[in-house]
Amino acid sequence: MLHVIYLIAFTAIAFFAITNLIRNLFTLSMESQRRYSPTRKSTSQSSHSRSGSMLHPELLDETGKPINEPLLVMRSLTVEDARQQLDALYDASPGNSSTGRQEEI
Repeated sequence: MLHVIYLIAFTAIAFFAITNLIRNLFTLSMESQRRYSPTRKSTSQSSHSRSGSMLHPELLDETGKPINEPLLVMRSLTVEDARQQLDALYDASPGNSSTGRQEEI
């Protein structure tokens, strides 16, 4: 009898969880398709994208104009440069004892 009660309880919990998941997915889908109008009419046109929606503040410079440059610039390293940087970090670490490490020849 106890097994039947557990089975019914966990089935109900699973049903509520799946229902909530489907409802949240539906709500998220509707929110992602919604176009928000600007709340303030005094906002300059330069902070709007071409589709009329607002740009994220990190995509604007100090004057409020959209930036036109890469947001992430990565410099390529050679394996030797990376190894030297890692060795320098290791040597500068607080738990490093200089006598315990032997140089490779």
